[in-house]
Amino acid sequence: MGDRMASDGLRTRSSRHQLSAGTARVVGIAGLIGALALPILVWHHAIGAVASDFRFDLRYLLTGWSAFVLIGIGLVMAVPVVWSIGRDPEGRFYPRKRNAYAGWSASLYVLGMALASQVDQIIGH
Repeated sequence: MGDRMASDGLRTRSSRHQLSAGTARVVGIAGLIGALALPILVWHHAIGAVASDFRFDLRYLLTGWSAFVLIGIGLVMAVPVVWSIGRDPEGRFYPRKRNAYAGWSASLYVLGMALASQVDQIIGH
């Protein structure tokens, strides 16, 4: 119903289904804040347990914190993607590898979430 045929025969959405640049940017920022808050809210006991037993040991750092480091890296890689919402793709500060940032961000975040759930299971919460 909201679809129309483009001149090359592809079905596209009409403009009423698209967000304005400002609204899309707000939604992106809210999503990024939500993605930051979710692991903290869900696994605050696991984060506290891992932090309470802190020591400078490579094995401890790799096993205890790897999930949360992956989540953090994923969130950091999402920042240029969210920042570029609604900006001119030909502009000077538009990230040239935006799709790569988005892919790596999502992949690392999901992998970190999966590992964090396993850390939480091991700790027993």
